[in-house]
Amino acid sequence: MVTSDNDDLIDKLKSTKEKWDAESAGAPDGPDETDALLSQAISMAIEQGKGWSSPEERAKYLESLLDDDFIPPLFASTPEELEKTGLKDAFASLNNEGETPGKNMLDFRRKGNESVAWGRKNVAKNMTYYRDAVNHFYEAYYWANRIVPKNDDFVPTDEDIAAAAEDPYFTQKELDELRSIICSNCALAHMSLKNWGHVRDESKKAVDFNPSNIKAWYRLAKAHQMLQNWEEAGNAIESGLKIENDNNELLKLDKILSEKVRKARLHRQQRERARAERTLRIKNVWRYCKDENIALGRVSLVATVKDDEDDEDGNDAVEARWHHHYPHSGQLPMRQDDESGWTWPVLFIYPSHRQSDFIEHFGEDEIIALRMAQMFPELEDDCVSTDVPWDYNNEFQCSNLAAYFEVHCVDSDAKIIHPDSVERLVDQGAAVRFYESSRALKGDEGPEMATVARCMERRHLNNQRKAWVKKHGSLWAKPEPCPVVQVHPAVSLAQVLRDKHMVVPNFLVTIMLFPVEHPAHKEFLRERKCVGIVEPKVS
Repeated sequence: MVTSDNDDLIDKLKSTKEKWDAESAGAPDGPDETDALLSQAISMAIEQGKGWSSPEERAKYLESLLDDDFIPPLFASTPEELEKTGLKDAFASLNNEGETPGKNMLDFRRKGNESVAWGRKNVAKNMTYYRDAVNHFYEAYYWANRIVPKNDDFVPTDEDIAAAAEDPYFTQKELDELRSIICSNCALAHMSLKNWGHVRDESKKAVDFNPSNIKAWYRLAKAHQMLQNWEEAGNAIESGLKIENDNNELLKLDKILSEKVRKARLHRQQRERARAERTLRIKNVWRYCKDENIALGRVSLVATVKDDEDDEDGNDAVEARWHHHYPHSGQLPMRQDDESGWTWPVLFIYPSHRQSDFIEHFGEDEIIALRMAQMFPELEDDCVSTDVPWDYNNEFQCSNLAAYFEVHCVDSDAKIIHPDSVERLVDQGAAVRFYESSRALKGDEGPEMATVARCMERRHLNNQRKAWVKKHGSLWAKPEPCPVVQVHPAVSLAQVLRDKHMVVPNFLVTIMLFPVEHPAHKEFLRERKCVGIVEPKVS
């Protein structure tokens, strides 16, 4: 009877495994590595079917594999999961016979120090000694992190003292000091190899463990000097001199770098002041738009979520061009000097001829037709062609042009939008972050900030992609082309901005112009639904 029950249980186990494998294979991101390992472990258990002292024990184990809360100890990824296995203490006590973390740490630290000493004595300047030293210090640091420190009030017994040679013990303070020394010595070995980035990282860890480690402060300052991080070098020098104000090495470095540090701090203060002024401008724009019911939006500032996409799809070229006809010009709406009104950056695009014009300051009180007449005047009696070089058929005359703007954020409450769509800016903080990210991506804040901004934008784009795919199944399931609203030439820019359909992407008002009889205009209206017209107000 027991055998029959076990066979039934194995059959159930097999069917459950097949179900899990099918779900894993059908996942959008493909099979998960952890799922594959767990499936392999279950297969081994089914095939072997042995190792239990009784059929009852075998049945109990097989049942546990079907329990969602059960995780084999080898696959536990967190302390909580390992706790569930009941083998936490056993795994924690595993070590090589005759070895302890404390002894291994001290042994590898000694080997690292010896390698540094041999490197200094070597006349041929063989760098292998320093590479060995780095590896030994890394091993020492690894074992140091596995030591469980004693409480400060710990009183060793006679047995503890007798075993200290093979199993040394440390308080938290002693352990931190040792880790600081190990990291600082590792930084020294990296200095000999001129690995200045590693010198910086190891020195940072050293002073974190022990802020009084004067050698680590010097090595951190030296690393920043070689990396030309002048202000950070000055900060490290000052921190070290607070501990030992007559340290010769730090004083020499301070004398060499003092002018560069001063200029770097002045430059940072200027950048911070300029950033504060920009932030204030954006806040003023946001408050004005909120008071005047002008909606603002944004598009993704990147076209990829990882570097290798650039090579696959050529998206690096996409990011270098205007994105979805809505470039971020870097310009913001501005209050006029006489405070008579606001001006906006405006982009006129001409899809029929793939041309455009950018107007940096377009007053809200200006009539659209006046600008159009300036750019595309009517032909005089004695003129046979327009002044526009690409207007081969002389179609771009003010009276012959139809103007439109696209309607974005049709569903203003939609939380999931296609990554290529315009996203509404919902609050002041979002507007500030978007503008600062666009500046950083252009390199205005340096390469490091550009990298940070790119990572943040890619994360935002990736979240949008995943949400869209989850709801619609694929990124190819794109929404219909945006509806449009026609703009009567006799209206002002203020009327366009305050239209209920208008959302201004990237602080840039974009208006499309078509020659009325041009085939591109007719094709445009076949593809896009025209949902209204902005007409002059009747006084």
